[in-house]
Amino acid sequence: MANHKSTKKRMRQNVKRRAINRSRRSSLRTQMAKLRTALAEGDKKVSQEQLEPTISMIDKMVNKHILHSNTAARYKSRLTKHVNELAK
Repeated sequence: MANHKSTKKRMRQNVKRRAINRSRRSSLRTQMAKLRTALAEGDKKVSQEQLEPTISMIDKMVNKHILHSNTAARYKSRLTKHVNELAK
């Protein structure tokens, strides 16, 4: 258990930050699920519309240090590839 005043404050901050990060990660997963659902249904228009906000959200998560940059690049690459395959 923390004994120092600064350590106690750090623990309080960590709890708040964890809640914020979990919320952001959850919203990212929801956005990716919407895109994957559109891809699974074969809906070209919706999947192309969902791609841009999804990639934007992935980039924001990298800037906020919620996702690693290589993980984000992999997600963006795979999602874009699937959308492009569907558009053919």
